[in-house]
Order: sequence, then structure tokens, then C-alpha cells
Amino acid sequence: MQPTLLPLFPLRVVVFPRTPLPLHIFEERYKEMVGEAIREKSEFGIVLAKENGIVNAGCTVVVKEVLKRYADGRLDILTQGVRRFEVLSLNEDKAYLQGEVEFFDDDDSSAVSAELREKALAQYRRLLEAGELSSSEPELGDKQLSFQLARTLEDLDFMNVLLRNRSEAQRLEQLTDYLARQVPRLRAAARMRKLAPLNGHGSAPAGMPG
Repeated sequence: MQPTLLPLFPLRVVVFPRTPLPLHIFEERYKEMVGEAIREKSEFGIVLAKENGIVNAGCTVVVKEVLKRYADGRLDILTQGVRRFEVLSLNEDKAYLQGEVEFFDDDDSSAVSAELREKALAQYRRLLEAGELSSSEPELGDKQLSFQLARTLEDLDFMNVLLRNRSEAQRLEQLTDYLARQVPRLRAAARMRKLAPLNGHGSAPAGMPG
């Protein structure tokens, strides 16, 4: 397969295929990149930015809607994930980063068992009940349900692991195990916040973390 030269947008986010991602565009180089994507109805790639660089896999997005245009050229846009890719090499010929990429999808496209999907859904519902996520109704008909369920998580490293995994069954198993561990931790943290002593001004007493 011939590599494709793709505009890259390094961010502290992970986006999955067919999931929404709102973005505020303010840097000149990304105004240029997004402007081209809007005019040409083309994709650009979202890659996870880390302290020592970017990860070598990501997901393309398309601009679904321009929510607001500011007088200085800034943009609020709503994008949607399209397809996953691996970065083979980087190209700095333009103001924004580009990469030679190869696209990939799951190695096995067969449907996973209803039991496995329901186990993941059950843990997802428990997470919502813990009150730590804003309710975001997943597209239950998506054959890659794992992406729909994982889109509201905050653990970027774990989300990146899921993005790169090429098996829906494995992703659902990983997600189920992850959520089963997270829910008790979130509930315990919520209880501690409620029990934390407060002074008469609604803040922690001196010497205690706020």
C-alpha cells in the first residue's frame, strides 16, 4: 500500500473512528491546515502529543460543522473521527506538521459475541452511575462499540492502546477489565470528597489540600 502524506495535528487528545471531537483553532498554522480541510472536504490526522514528541499512530477527522468564526480568524469546529493510521515518517515542508502514513483497520471484521458487548456495556453504565462522566449516549449499533464506549474516558495512554488494537473482541475485553477497576476507585474518590472537612468559608482548613 502506497503511503499517504497527511496533515497532522498533535494534541493531548485521542479520537476514535465515528466519534465527535470539538476543536478550537487559534494558531496560524492550524488555521491554514483546517481552512484547507474545509475547502477541500479532506481529512487531517489527530495524533497524541506527549512530552517527548508524538505517538506514531492516530485517527483522521473531517470537519462536520464550523460552529463559530471569530474576527481574528479563530474557529470553533466540530470534527468526527474517520480512520486510523500509523505514522511512517514526518514531513516539515509546510508550516504545520505532515506525515507519511499508512491506514489500517481491524484484522478480523467478524461480529463479536453479544455477551462480550453486554459485559462492556454493563461496566460503562456503572461508570456513568458513579457520576464521574457526563452522559454521552454511545452509538450501540457501531460494530466497533469499544470506540463509542471509550470516547469519554480521560486516560489518554489507555485510549491510545485501544486505538492501536486491531481486534474488537480484544478491545472490549480490555475496556471491560479497565472499567471494572476504575469504577470502585471513582466511587471511593467521590466519597472522600464528600467527607473532606470544610471550614466556614467552604474551603479546606489551613494545612489541608484544597
